[in-house]
Amino acid sequence: MFKEFKKFISRGNVMDMAVGVIIGSAFGKIVSSLVDNILMPLIGVLIGGIDFSGLTFQVKDAVISYGIFIQSILDFLIIAASIFCMMKILAKLSHKKKTEEEKEGPKKPEDVILLEEIRDLLKGTTKKDK
Repeated sequence: MFKEFKKFISRGNVMDMAVGVIIGSAFGKIVSSLVDNILMPLIGVLIGGIDFSGLTFQVKDAVISYGIFIQSILDFLIIAASIFCMMKILAKLSHKKKTEEEKEGPKKPEDVILLEEIRDLLKGTTKKDK
């Protein structure tokens, strides 16, 4: 059973997924900081400093905090828009890199280039000898 678990863990897909989760978590912290520390204060200034988190109403003994829900929706929309913009930028950069590589054409391995040079040199000497 331990060997099967070791095989499962060492497979590429599991490792890729683990790296993706770790990077996603770190990226999530960056985006949350962007929203909490930069965008929300600016939005607060634009809408007159309204804080939704304090909006509540009471039904008998239960307190319904709908303002926190509204704030969470706004946070989600801002985070989603930020990620969308980042993905668009990365896609443009990736596309630009691909088009540059396509213009250059396929790269030949160094040994193939060396063999072609030797072939051309040999052809050149045989032409001189004739």
